[in-house]
Amino acid sequence: MKGYVVCVWEKISSEEKLKEYALKAKIAADKYSGIFIIRGGKNRTNEGINSPRTTVVEFRDYNTAIEFYDSPEYQE
Repeated sequence: MKGYVVCVWEKISSEEKLKEYALKAKIAADKYSGIFIIRGGKNRTNEGINSPRTTVVEFRDYNTAIEFYDSPEYQE
């Protein structure tokens, strides 16, 4: 069964830092064979707090998703 990392952003204070983060996150995700399913784009919040950005990364299984998230490459 596939594993996923879902990031729901509360706010984005710096587009430049977001770009730096996105590049590092992509390198880390590639190491764990992650595929970005959702990366930004239009969204609509039906309930709860509005989010300016959502990211979903798919991995081959749950354990690989956890390994990616806990990895030094991603946590940097």
